[in-house]
Amino acid sequence: MIALAIAFLVLALIIALIPPAAQLPQRAELPAWVHAGSALLALGAAALAGAAAAQPVPAVQVAVLVIAVAVAAVGGSPVVLGAFSLAHREAARERRSHHRSQQRETRDSDSSVREDPKPTTATEDDSDTPGPLRGGFTIGILERVAVAVSILTAWPQGIAIVMAVKGLARYPELRNPDASEQFIIGTATSVLWAAAASGTAFLIVT
Repeated sequence: MIALAIAFLVLALIIALIPPAAQLPQRAELPAWVHAGSALLALGAAALAGAAAAQPVPAVQVAVLVIAVAVAAVGGSPVVLGAFSLAHREAARERRSHHRSQQRETRDSDSSVREDPKPTTATEDDSDTPGPLRGGFTIGILERVAVAVSILTAWPQGIAIVMAVKGLARYPELRNPDASEQFIIGTATSVLWAAAASGTAFLIVT
């Protein structure tokens, strides 16, 4: 059972590395939530197998902890992108609904206007797809490594330090409403993923 848990943990790491390594054409790329969901399923399977496994030998414990930190570091990237994708879909639906409401109000208030305003197309709605802030990919990896190590070493104060440093560094950019939303989504998703990877490691080694 311990071998199965480690196999699923390694699978989560491999899934996280697939998007940048696939080199697929843009139209052939899978949606971001597919990578995120696959990584989550693999990590969940590792946690279930680890909970039912016996405590491994010290050498295996060290290997599991190293793999878990790697999963926390690189596995969070597709999960964060998946969260951004879901947030963008919700925002696009709200914009379309708001635009339709404006069209109805315009027609009701001015019946003499025969030509309706140009409708907003899906392409226009999706043109400003939200993504990580500047340097977000590298910062996210460092953040998740720090959070995972803090949890695995039973030093939760490290998480508070990481959040404080990141908040201060990003403060000038957070005046933009879109940037603040991306900051919250990205940070929360990164921390939760790192915590999940660390928790999975604990289930396997204990």
